Amino acid sequence: MSLTKNFKYKYHQGTRNTDHGSRIYNIAGFKLPSVTTILAKTKDQEYLTKWKNKVGHEEAERIKNHSSKRGTSMHKFLEKHITGEGYEDLTEIGQQAKPMAEKIIEVGFTPISYYYGSEVMLHYPGLYAGATDLVCEHNGVDTIVDFKQANRPKREEWIQDYYLQIAAYAMAHDYVYKSKIRQGIIMVCTPDCYYQEFKFKDGELRRWKHEFLKRLDSYYDLKKDYKEEAQIDTHKLLAEFEKEGKK
Repeated sequence: MSLTKNFKYKYHQGTRNTDHGSRIYNIAGFKLPSVTTILAKTKDQEYLTKWKNKVGHEEAERIKNHSSKRGTSMHKFLEKHITGEGYEDLTEIGQQAKPMAEKIIEVGFTPISYYYGSEVMLHYPGLYAGATDLVCEHNGVDTIVDFKQANRPKREEWIQDYYLQIAAYAMAHDYVYKSKIRQGIIMVCTPDCYYQEFKFKDGELRRWKHEFLKRLDSYYDLKKDYKEEAQIDTHKLLAEFEKEGKK
């Protein structure tokens, strides 16, 4: 059974493309870097480099591509279930992804009362944009949800960028739509259908927002000329956020 839609928010439509390896969103008159691009450009790559050296660059690329295709198929199953359209993928990848999506639906969707939007493009004017998998009411709390496939079970310390993604989307949603997103949930499933849920709300969500703003500030410091030309002041935004937290 599909989820019930609540039409409270009228979401902006946009487009996305890749420019020199970075994902760019065109939305509401802005051309903005994606949240994932910002995180990738400001992330310590040491662990990833070590892993690639350990398994070999060719094998690392194969694993990455296979995981990406499986994740895309899993997301498509979930998106079409949410909207009630139905979806089939008879490829080998699709047959792996379908039971993963079904496990997320079976366990993760039960507390969802209704949803506001699926595959929602969000933006913080002038600063960043991205697409979140689901905005919904979960156990009575307005929530942003991201679906993730994983080759093996995750630990919280391994997926900090997932927390930062949701924090960025929550800030953008609240700013543009005057909402109050209080919770983020990361729903993860492995190919053997091991399901995990990482949930954070209120004070913890605010802490991750703070961490994202620091990464955003670092990103625009790397693009100093553009930052000055576009009159972007992430230092001020970060300072105001920190000041508000002390009240």
